[in-house]
Amino acid sequence: MSQVIEIKVPDIGDYDGVPVIEVHVKPGDVVEKEQSLVTLESDKATMDVPSSHSGVVKEVKVKVGDNISEGHVVILLEESGSASAQAAPVAAPAATASVAPQKTVVPAAAQAAGGLVNVTVPDIGDYKGVPVIEVHVKPGDVVEKEQSLVTLESDKATMDVPSSHAGVVKEVKVKVGESISEGDLVVILESSSAGASPTAAASKAPTAAPAAVPQVSTPAPVQSAPQASATRNESIPSAGGISHASPSVRKYARELGVDVTRVIGTAPKGRISQEDVQAYVKNIMTGQAASPAGAPVAASGGLNLLPWPKIDFSKFGETETKPLSRIQKLSAANLSRNWVMIPAVTYHEDADITDLEAFRVMTNKDNEKQGIKVTMLAFLIKAAVNALKKYPEFNSSLDGDNLVMKKYFHIAFAADTPNGLVVPVVKNADKKGIFEIAKETGELAKLAREGKLKPDQMQGASFTISSLGGIGGTYFAPIINAPEVAILGVNKASMKPVWDGKQFVPKLICPLSLTADHRVIDGALATRFNVYLAELLADFRRVVL
Repeated sequence: MSQVIEIKVPDIGDYDGVPVIEVHVKPGDVVEKEQSLVTLESDKATMDVPSSHSGVVKEVKVKVGDNISEGHVVILLEESGSASAQAAPVAAPAATASVAPQKTVVPAAAQAAGGLVNVTVPDIGDYKGVPVIEVHVKPGDVVEKEQSLVTLESDKATMDVPSSHAGVVKEVKVKVGESISEGDLVVILESSSAGASPTAAASKAPTAAPAAVPQVSTPAPVQSAPQASATRNESIPSAGGISHASPSVRKYARELGVDVTRVIGTAPKGRISQEDVQAYVKNIMTGQAASPAGAPVAASGGLNLLPWPKIDFSKFGETETKPLSRIQKLSAANLSRNWVMIPAVTYHEDADITDLEAFRVMTNKDNEKQGIKVTMLAFLIKAAVNALKKYPEFNSSLDGDNLVMKKYFHIAFAADTPNGLVVPVVKNADKKGIFEIAKETGELAKLAREGKLKPDQMQGASFTISSLGGIGGTYFAPIINAPEVAILGVNKASMKPVWDGKQFVPKLICPLSLTADHRVIDGALATRFNVYLAELLADFRRVVL
């Protein structure tokens, strides 16, 4: 006997009224237990609502745009062995097509049976939807435990996904260009102790892929046009429409000041990717697309820019085209936003570090046998913390009409790497000594050069120092790293004659360049901060007062 069952939203934590962004089934579809029925998306996570039973869909009770909570009825399902069996040959292709964009997941039973192991993305911090830039293995390859399987690259770091087991690769579940997050399946691995049964178990997994071919209604083919990238964001979706973007993409758009409802998605099923947001900003900033009427000032910078000039440089001589690295491309969007949106002013000051440098050299000589090496950056970080305590406005962020005053002191520093600048963060610098800070900055800089920084090692900064002391230069105007309100630039110190009231004496002078957000910090306050910082560096004993 058939039985109609109400399939409801299960426990989804403290979330209430979560919008439905995708409905994967329709009346007549055959669904299996645990198959995804609809996708919900809060401001922090995307969640699938699975079916608690197998059967045939009688009625779908929700639609895209509905807000639903725990206990809300999603579908009415007819649970009947005979009915589902009869309907399966016809309905299965439609059901499979509707969930084609979902990542294929091998049933847990296949993990145990025959020695098959699902290797998934480990904890990568707060990052979600990180693009795959390299796949290092293929079916049939023998891999060792901890061997790199794929390489991911966020806007700040490159990360390898290691194998959790040793064995033979049965199937690779990701490809270059795909965005993956913690817990996503990377490869199916057959452990070395597997017998004949793994083959049978593995044969189940690929069945979803061939069945996924019939997805006719997917709008993805639109992105095949090469010209689409230049103009895809000129159209403006209707106000208040549903924007299909993941929480990480929405957060990225908010950081750039972009209204996602104005961005056209080119990913499968019209979803908005990070690249779509970048293209939108690029088109507005270069004038390739007009600033939408009524668009936020944040999105266009309030500028009516001329189109970017198109020139055939080869007419003038030999040229070579070299693509920007991913870090450079993503940094460009952030820097453009910061440059346009922040009314920044740079203030310069000279710091006499003659005595401090002599103390640093002596300290390193005394601790040479212990392998301890103190850098000037460690002193700069410690002095900056004291200055931030005296002038807390510099350790804040602007949030609309409010100023968020931070009680923690996480100091970021720019590190030069072969792929561009990255910014590691020394957490709780106020609670660390000079030796500890020097050791930590050295370790973080090494990880940055090797592309091994973890996401959480580049997050949470409240103030940034960009030191060019090891290279040279005199002064420069660093760009503020939003949402911070100031950044300190430091150049190479040099000996200069300084008048002491009676005569000129040689002093080691370090140039300081402080860029501050004029909406929060005026010229007088910025100058006081600079002067106080220079006083600390001139006589470091003030730091302990």
